Amino acid sequence: MKTVVVIPTYNEAENLPAITAELLTLGMDGLEILIVDDASPDGTGRIADGLAQRYPDTFHVIHRQAKLGLGTAYVHGFTWALENGADLVIQMDADFSHSPTYIPKLLELVRDYDVVVGSRYVGGGQLDERWSVWRWFLSWWANSVWTRLILGVRTKDATAGFKCWRRTALEQIGLERIRSNGYVFQVEMTYVSEKVGLRIVETPIYFEDRRIGQSKMTVPVKFEAAVRVFEIRWRHRHVKPASVAIEAKA
Repeated sequence: MKTVVVIPTYNEAENLPAITAELLTLGMDGLEILIVDDASPDGTGRIADGLAQRYPDTFHVIHRQAKLGLGTAYVHGFTWALENGADLVIQMDADFSHSPTYIPKLLELVRDYDVVVGSRYVGGGQLDERWSVWRWFLSWWANSVWTRLILGVRTKDATAGFKCWRRTALEQIGLERIRSNGYVFQVEMTYVSEKVGLRIVETPIYFEDRRIGQSKMTVPVKFEAAVRVFEIRWRHRHVKPASVAIEAKA
């Protein structure tokens, strides 16, 4: 089966070669990498082009002309993957917050589910010990209180950015209906996944703080995402609710 790993990038020049090397070290047949770069001023796009030349059948690059946002980067990447025959699509960060070593587990579980979530908040999931109490609280509040209160989602890690999707799941969601552009994109995808009745499983991961560079998840970004949850509820008010099966797997 063809699996495309979609990685949006903005100023990830120092991380990109290393994350690529770890993905290729997995040695998995049919695994390809797609970088969606938002005109990174640090030369990430140039490095990506070099990797595409080195691995022409495995590594691909989409260059966008400005910093257009995480949500549209993922929709662009998912669409490309589907158009190019992907059976499975994995989304992850370039900064090692999501370890490539979990990918075999995601692929094992997706045989029986539509979406596999690399989760920080199911049993066995962990956050980097270096997180501040404030950062931990905001993340916990967003997932355990806010999204459940406003949207009624059952997925414990509604803001997770490490997932494996069946192509049929993305087709059932309908990427054209996804409008969120920032980090709230993750919440919108979770919400719509549940409303259309996808089979979802969460598997625990250790979420490591980025090794190099600065986090783009600032407090103002988090508060903006919290406000936009109301927009998501309104936007998808006509999506027919369906029964949802959500499980946790060790």
